[in-house]
Amino acid sequence: MSMNNRNKQQTIQSAKTLTEIFKYDGGDKVSECHVMIHCTWPEGTYEEQLNAVLNAYDALLGHELKGFVAVFKRYFLSDAANQADLLLAITAEGSDCALSVVEQPPLNGTKVALWAYLQEGVRTQVLHNGLFEASHGGYRHLWSAGAFNRAANAEYQTRLLLNDYVMQLVEQGCKLAENCVRTWFFVQDVDVNYGGVVKARSEVFVTQGLTEKTHYIASTGIGGRHADPKVLVQMDAYAVDGLQPGQMRYLYAPAHLNPTYEYGVTFERGACVDYGDRRHVFISGTASINNKGEVMYPGDIRRQTQHMWENVEALLAEAECTFDDVGQMLVYLRDPADYRVVKALYDERFPRTPKVILQAPVCRPGWLIEMECMGVKAQVNDKYAPF
Repeated sequence: MSMNNRNKQQTIQSAKTLTEIFKYDGGDKVSECHVMIHCTWPEGTYEEQLNAVLNAYDALLGHELKGFVAVFKRYFLSDAANQADLLLAITAEGSDCALSVVEQPPLNGTKVALWAYLQEGVRTQVLHNGLFEASHGGYRHLWSAGAFNRAANAEYQTRLLLNDYVMQLVEQGCKLAENCVRTWFFVQDVDVNYGGVVKARSEVFVTQGLTEKTHYIASTGIGGRHADPKVLVQMDAYAVDGLQPGQMRYLYAPAHLNPTYEYGVTFERGACVDYGDRRHVFISGTASINNKGEVMYPGDIRRQTQHMWENVEALLAEAECTFDDVGQMLVYLRDPADYRVVKALYDERFPRTPKVILQAPVCRPGWLIEMECMGVKAQVNDKYAPF
């Protein structure tokens, strides 16, 4: 198989679900895939819809993805307060990976959707401090999912989340600045609470040597809720142990985007990690913004979507990737009324890429839409060990 033909996309339609699969064939190395499972049965109860999604996932593991194991899953719920307990109860016995659960309603009118990231030929375990480890070759991939606390406000919750995560990494011989590849912050009432997240993150980052003169971390900060209303911030994170200096680099696309610190926030627009046999690319939450930090096309969902795509495309290009290398897309809308327009745009341009469109306000009210994505591209790089 040629290096340019390692990606395969597949769609499986059943009576109650639609499953989108992106598979990267690693040859004699690790293969990996992203799966997005949508319920297409809005008339069902939550339990019926959840079981339909879980059954579709189990069927994949028995057939198309036999031999693969999950390393990360995220369930998107329409009403976490009434839904999370049942999900956790059903999945408790088969909790096989880092598990993220967030209230971000799927905008196809159903109650639950699932994104799963799976790999073949890896060793997995839950570490004593709660991190989930997938190891192969000379690397340990460390996933954290669903971290939260009930401190007094969003700022304190974020500070505690990050300080705890720093200590989890230190216990594994890792550092936030050197090993953390990607974070996600889900913020209840993001218009009110995001400022506290930004303040705490900036202050903790300084203590870890993360400044505008060094680098930050690829990230998404987006609206999302926990089942407990006292939880204002949840965090997921991904780190890799075994990286050499220079193996991870950051994406800027300065002709399209400005440095985030210019408008007071501290994250990178994207990151890519080179391995001996592939490159991983992680695009942070990206919206319709220009290189002066201004919202482009206020109030126009079509033009914002297209401008956002241009920005993402520029970031991917900096990593020598294209949308053809993208394995999954998460799309966030402030206003559910924009769903039909956005779905039509995505279906036309990316008909087979696994994606889910969610209700989740972006951190600045003028942004009607934001997206993030992950991708993989085959390459040969003799400087580093294979993935």
